[in-house]
Amino acid sequence: MIDRLRNIGPGAMVSAAFIGPGTVTACTLAGVNFGYALLWALVFATFATIVLQEMAARLGVITKQGLGENLATLFDSTIWKWPLIILVGLALYLGNSAYEAGNLAGAALGISAIAGESAAVFNASIVSISILASGLLLAGTYKQVERFLLVLVAIMAVSFVATFAIVRPDLAALFRGVIIPIIPDGALLTVVALIGTTVVPYNLFLHSTAVRNKWTDERDLGAARADTAIAIGIGGIIAILIASTAAASLFASGLSADSAGDFAKQFEPLFGSGAKYVLGLGLFAAGLTSAITAPLATGYAMTEILQVKGGQQSRAFRMICISVIVIGACLSLTGIKPVEIIVTAQFANGLLLPVIGAFLFYAVNRTSLLGKFTNGWLANCLGAAVLIITIGLGARLVISAIL
Repeated sequence: MIDRLRNIGPGAMVSAAFIGPGTVTACTLAGVNFGYALLWALVFATFATIVLQEMAARLGVITKQGLGENLATLFDSTIWKWPLIILVGLALYLGNSAYEAGNLAGAALGISAIAGESAAVFNASIVSISILASGLLLAGTYKQVERFLLVLVAIMAVSFVATFAIVRPDLAALFRGVIIPIIPDGALLTVVALIGTTVVPYNLFLHSTAVRNKWTDERDLGAARADTAIAIGIGGIIAILIASTAAASLFASGLSADSAGDFAKQFEPLFGSGAKYVLGLGLFAAGLTSAITAPLATGYAMTEILQVKGGQQSRAFRMICISVIVIGACLSLTGIKPVEIIVTAQFANGLLLPVIGAFLFYAVNRTSLLGKFTNGWLANCLGAAVLIITIGLGARLVISAIL
């Protein structure tokens, strides 16, 4: 087990990508507004993430290509090539631009928690963070900064764990929330957001590309699977603890959460007046880390599907990355409340998931790509169940909005 933990790599990157401001916000609001009732959604989302990311990891290890490259190979000589490019391109741009807006808003929310909550501070933070993320991507130095940011995110995550122990949650209610799937009135949007903030569609592209760079032999498939299950499992536990902490500290007291200052109240039993600094730095780091990975994943996916030469060093790759940041920044500067931007971004991801998941599902069932490593009946059943449930939740939400 110790060797497994030492070998954790791409799976940790996936967890770091979804333990961002969107997760903190969506999980906190779930706990504040519905207590422990929606914990089952996080359990399902964690399980679904492991199922889908294992498929993406297997695809990368065995084919030594990312998901985008594999899709380009499958559809290259068919009439579906350009419809695929258009559909995936629109899905990724719309979904990741919305997600990027949530990342930038989350990072700015963290700064606002420390510097003061005003429109001027928030807007200046959005512009500064966008410039910083763009500079790191263009210079290729984001990997050097990433470890420092991950440490700050880890401090915030540990703080949630410690606070969870201090606030003494209702364990019976927590257990019921984990095992009994119910959707209280007005909770459907939150359920889809919780799934969208955990099962992040762009991570399927990012993960398949990352594992092929770390593991180059089919004998490494076991290590890749362990990496996926352990890292994402830990991330899921953290998400559940965030929602449970909010339920125990804010929901139990009848408090609301509309700003970063409200979110910080969860930490007051542990940090007192210093709570806002812990949450602020954590949100900033989580937002900036995710603000880098979202455009990075879009760049990987689109250059792979379009079969652009030069990869990460190409002008096309950099233009795609920067365009996602610019669109995300414009969306986050619309004047909409940052918490609403973040939740809407997770909702958009929840609706995007079945589209990208279906393409992944198709690829991992092609013998021409994976040979003997194609999906077995169990993987197909689990994958189909994940897609059917997410499609059903999304369709129900759309229908309820129309009617």
